[in-house]
Amino acid sequence: MDQASFLAIVHNIKPWLIVAAILLVGWGVVKIISKTMAKTLKKTSLDPTLHKFVNNITVTVCWIALVGAALPIVGVSLSAFLTMLGVAGAAVALALKDSLGNIAGGIIIIVSKPFKKGDFVETGGAAGKVDEIGLLFTTLLTVDNKIVYIPNGNLSTSTITNCSAEKSRRVDCKFGISSRSSMSKAKEVLSVVAEQSDLILKDPAPVIGIAEQSEGIVFLDVKVWCVTGNSIDVKYYLEENVKIAFEEAGIEMQAPNIVVRRERAR
Repeated sequence: MDQASFLAIVHNIKPWLIVAAILLVGWGVVKIISKTMAKTLKKTSLDPTLHKFVNNITVTVCWIALVGAALPIVGVSLSAFLTMLGVAGAAVALALKDSLGNIAGGIIIIVSKPFKKGDFVETGGAAGKVDEIGLLFTTLLTVDNKIVYIPNGNLSTSTITNCSAEKSRRVDCKFGISSRSSMSKAKEVLSVVAEQSDLILKDPAPVIGIAEQSEGIVFLDVKVWCVTGNSIDVKYYLEENVKIAFEEAGIEMQAPNIVVRRERAR
């Protein structure tokens, strides 16, 4: 190989060596940026779930800028690179539109914080304690120990009832008694039952009143307040102890009659 051929080879390889050097140095710089970003994010109020996502986005942007700066050295047009990047991005976005919608929904939920881990929520026919809030799915743990996975894209546009947002919660019960029974006595019994429970708050005071009357039945409403975490126990307490107290007081409980009509075959 003569000197001219050797110099030609060196001349052709030199731009690629420069690109390799830039990418190698850039890899180290990006790694430092990533570690610095991770430490910085831990000191912010941003939800920890988003830390890795933000860090990955930062690293991706850095690599795109690094490759975009290196390619012109080997004769690749920057505009061509950006065009190719745009086409690839559009193709990926189209293929992953549902996943991207879930990620966007996850970011909305994490930033707006309609609920947090440990809250009991109801949404779209599902109810349970929030077990995990991810970027793609939010998982609920139901009262019968089932895990429900809800896509964040759907969750972010649905009506969400957060049953744990407030410290106290109202528990409503309805009891039917015979219209022949004494209303004043029944209300007194309900008041005593409510007062005997330490789980029922005195302030706000329980509300007891006639809700409606129908076909010889009078329905009485009992509305009491309790600490949110005690709502189920209070519900069971009222249902059981009101029945016992009515029986002891000689108050006849009633339930709506169910009429079943059968049609003759023609």
